[in-house]
Amino acid sequence: MEPQNTHYTRTPHTEKLKWINHMVKLMDNQFRVPGTNFRFGLDPILGLLPVAGDLASFGVSAMLVMTMARHGASGKLVALMLVNIALDTLIGSIPILGNVFDFFFKANERNVRLLTRHYQEGKYQGSGKGVFLGVLIGILVLFVFLIWVLWQLAEWIYSYLVSIF
Repeated sequence: MEPQNTHYTRTPHTEKLKWINHMVKLMDNQFRVPGTNFRFGLDPILGLLPVAGDLASFGVSAMLVMTMARHGASGKLVALMLVNIALDTLIGSIPILGNVFDFFFKANERNVRLLTRHYQEGKYQGSGKGVFLGVLIGILVLFVFLIWVLWQLAEWIYSYLVSIF
């Protein structure tokens, strides 16, 4: 059984977004575990690099959401997408548990499914330029929050290690 197809229905406004499918495949489904149908991408692999990997994955996901916002995603849809990438980044940054979580959550794939459903329901809103600034601000806020959480986590781990030794 192949993984669920996340390609857009071919319409004039979605043709511009073809590269999103390529990025989502790269981040969430590029590789297959031999002998299984389980697929994973670069996101969980990047998550193995403390802090830098999580920030890189967040950057790619944020870029995808900004592109989807520019191409007609509604404000409500973008908010749901931001929640997905926030969960992916925050939980994914927890050592060990986050690495396992990254293999299964696949925020980018979830966001593409949300956008596809949005288009299929006829909720496409044109250029989305009005939403774009809000998305940019939302991503910056999430980024600052992510840095703060990672800092707090690092301090906690450091103090825990110091107390053991």
